[in-house]
Amino acid sequence: MAKKPTRDDAPGAAVNPPGKACKVLPDTVLGDDVGLVAENMERILRSPSYALAQDDPALLTREEMRGVRMLLELGKPEIALHADNIKSTVIVFGGTQIVDRSVAERRLSEAKRAVESKPADRAVAREAERAETLLSMCRFYDDARTFARLVSIDNQCDDERDFVIITGGGPGIMEAANRGAFDVGCKSIGLNIKLPAEQQPNPFITPELCFQFKYFALRKFHFIFRAAAVVLFPGGFGTLDEMFETLTLRQTHRMQPVPIILYGRDYWSKVIDFRFLADSGVIADRHLDLFTYAETPQDAWQQILDFHAKPPQA
Repeated sequence: MAKKPTRDDAPGAAVNPPGKACKVLPDTVLGDDVGLVAENMERILRSPSYALAQDDPALLTREEMRGVRMLLELGKPEIALHADNIKSTVIVFGGTQIVDRSVAERRLSEAKRAVESKPADRAVAREAERAETLLSMCRFYDDARTFARLVSIDNQCDDERDFVIITGGGPGIMEAANRGAFDVGCKSIGLNIKLPAEQQPNPFITPELCFQFKYFALRKFHFIFRAAAVVLFPGGFGTLDEMFETLTLRQTHRMQPVPIILYGRDYWSKVIDFRFLADSGVIADRHLDLFTYAETPQDAWQQILDFHAKPPQA
């Protein structure tokens, strides 16, 4: 008698491989195996799925969690600054390559030795030229340090702290500003950023006020949020980005009125022809009043004091 066809015998039907779990029952009832159950319990407790979400690094670094990470970068510094009663800040921006004189002199000496060993190498000669120019710019490091001392010394005596120096936390002008506050025993803030190349905070930031960011947008938010003034020392692309963003926010009334001070008129007038922008009609003449120049630390600090002594104009 012919075998009665089953669904699995139908043409084209998938054939279950022999020994598949759904077809073969275990020899014992697994739920009654005390050792096996205990082992499974251990695996449950060790499983990343059982960890609290906040304690699961693999989860927090997933692409889907980007919004959560951004919220954390928004909240973490805010909680710390609030706990330290920091009411307002003075931003100091500037180039990473403008360093302390002793460092600049050593770099120039090394560059000259390189030229001696490779006199025909134009790239090596170019680095020596740059090193010599940067040595002449060391005064800006000294001035940023002095400026930060002036700003800090009289404004952290009360429980509420105003005009606290805030920088990007890196080397160069940023280091100089944090160092000035450190010189007089005052607090300062560093907003460091995680970059492809190794990026370390400078050693003069107040430890509990040094933060590392992944997202530039959140870092920039914290720069602006409490700002009472912005002082821009000579710098490169990063400093220019920070300058134009601040000017744009003021131009569009998207941030509080603050003095924006370009330190070193000769440098800035060569880098950017602001008058040409106004003459070309791409900015209004009144936009030239969004910033001023300063040549000394005392002048920059006095401009900030004068600005906040009278009701600011929106």
